[in-house]
Amino acid sequence: MRDAKGQYLFDVLCHHLNLLEKDYFGIRYVDPDKQRPPFTMCLRVKFYPPDPAALKEEITRYLVFLQVKRDLYHGRLLCKTSDAALLAAHILQAEIGDHDPGKHPEGYSSKFQFFPKHSEKLERRIADIHKAELIGQSPETSELNFLQKAQSLETYGVDPHPCKDVSGNPAFLAFTPFGFTVLQGNRRVHFLKWEEVTKLKFEAKTFHVYANQTEDKKIILTYFAPTPDACKHLWKCGVENQSFFK
Repeated sequence: MRDAKGQYLFDVLCHHLNLLEKDYFGIRYVDPDKQRPPFTMCLRVKFYPPDPAALKEEITRYLVFLQVKRDLYHGRLLCKTSDAALLAAHILQAEIGDHDPGKHPEGYSSKFQFFPKHSEKLERRIADIHKAELIGQSPETSELNFLQKAQSLETYGVDPHPCKDVSGNPAFLAFTPFGFTVLQGNRRVHFLKWEEVTKLKFEAKTFHVYANQTEDKKIILTYFAPTPDACKHLWKCGVENQSFFK
């Protein structure tokens, strides 16, 4: 295995997990500090399913659930407080089942880390939903309901690439099952459906997105990546996502 190619490692891992719908996944290797062997790699969702309910295998849904739960924890899945409470309550139901006063004393939801940070008020709301609205849901049903709610959010499937716009303002570019998106702060400032995007192009650190929103409205968005390698990686991710989902 020491000299194995990435594809071989991926195939072995999918076989071990009995993962048949493997087109949605990939192996990620991040090397910020120029690591030397042995390297650390992780299996993660590469292409987020546009309709989680359409997945055929339970193991696929479970792995996507784990990935989106991680996205929520790391702040990539942005949402308003009411949506955050519902998502977290579904996680609780999936992991501990129905609320049981004997097992789950006051403040029990605080033992779970759903978000980068959250308030006591949100913790209470999560517990209220879990106690009153999700009784009887199986773990599988709760995981699917979590995914269906997450899929409805603007930042579902977002894996942000840091860039700057033509004015030098920080921005995050991302590719989702539904198209190309640009985030500034916690706000989506651009969204182009895949069928509107006609071309993705990079030159050194410059990344261009060409799109036809209507017959009479053609636009070009331009952003600047930190390095030429980062720009090439951004372009590659975009081309792969468009090819997969268009």
